Amino acid sequence: MVVVRRRWFQAPWEFREAFLVTAMVIVAGFFVEYLGAGGGIPLLHLPVNAIALVIFALMVLGAGLAFRNSAVVQWLGGIPLGLALIFAIAVLSLIGGIVPQGDAVAGSLSAMLRINQIFSSWPFFLTVLFFLANLGLGLSWKLFPFSMKNLQFILFHAGFWLALSCGIFGSTDLQRFVVPIEIGKANNLGYSMNSDTPQQLPFSIFLQNFSLEEYPPQLLLYDPQNDKLLVERSQAIIQVRKGVTASWKGVEVEVVDYLSYALRGSDGEPQAADRKAGMPFAKVRISSGGAPFEAWISTGSPMLKPEAADLGGILLIMVPGSPKSFNSAVSIQGENGEQKTATLGVNQPLSFSGWKLYQMGYDEKMGKWSQLSLIEVIRDPWLPAVYLGLFMIMAGNILFFWNGIKHSEVA
Repeated sequence: MVVVRRRWFQAPWEFREAFLVTAMVIVAGFFVEYLGAGGGIPLLHLPVNAIALVIFALMVLGAGLAFRNSAVVQWLGGIPLGLALIFAIAVLSLIGGIVPQGDAVAGSLSAMLRINQIFSSWPFFLTVLFFLANLGLGLSWKLFPFSMKNLQFILFHAGFWLALSCGIFGSTDLQRFVVPIEIGKANNLGYSMNSDTPQQLPFSIFLQNFSLEEYPPQLLLYDPQNDKLLVERSQAIIQVRKGVTASWKGVEVEVVDYLSYALRGSDGEPQAADRKAGMPFAKVRISSGGAPFEAWISTGSPMLKPEAADLGGILLIMVPGSPKSFNSAVSIQGENGEQKTATLGVNQPLSFSGWKLYQMGYDEKMGKWSQLSLIEVIRDPWLPAVYLGLFMIMAGNILFFWNGIKHSEVA
């Protein structure tokens, strides 16, 4: 029996041709990068990138309908090429995850091939473009003529196409800035992670107040001679409160009294104070071999030194608790006169004129006494289209499971 081996690019084309063409696309992309000294793809912005995407979609749709009987077009929209392109995108993404992304030495191979910024390189862009063409061709054959039995396929693949294409083409329109604001002042300048030059925003943010709530402080042992915390010996108390006891080797400690916000009065004793000025004080009773004694210890503040109890060369200290929540009361005014007043909190963003405002940070050295708040502002005009694509994918999956349940009931 004579076995006839299929020659390369002998119809019908299969997986080996798909992987070869995909490799050629990637090599061509790296060649373009090398010729352009790693300049990357042109960064198009609205409305140019939107027009380019619409033209590309119409070209794919038109090619799929006009040449649906062509063997080459059927292969371009077929499963073998789609799987090869998905594998290539995964490999390029893996490179982007392994190789540090950012600035590279000018003239180096990494910079010349743009491996250090792979997601804005020609190899990645061309591979995604071919994959969108592959996905779009397959979608066009299910769209026309339309049939309800193809609805699940259409929802899933159209949603995937929409989310991926808008995420890639619209990535250049994403704006992300950090706005530092002091209490009682306004600021309309934002700073990006890639530049120290401030960018003027179409609105200003006025910081009315900043507040931070902390978890209860902790008791720790501190070695002043070696300037280190004895964490292993300390067995930190998660919550310092009245009546809490702790014991270490040769040391017994009981919290006799605890004031969340206090300052020393004229008589030297801690007294309750306003939460903006006060700091935690704890009165502890210590037994360490000799007669028990009591002492007030405090976490201190940026204005006042912390107070500790001496245990014979080792200090019992109270460190501030970690932040529980922090908020900024802000007033926002746009260039068109639009105004909004709100409180920004962690995971509590605010929408304003197409921008999202997030509570990002504060002056950590000052803690709850911080006069500075860091607000992150983000604008992504393509995000609704990406979300629409994701919802279409979800709808397609729901319809898939629903049809599966119906078929199982019939069986």
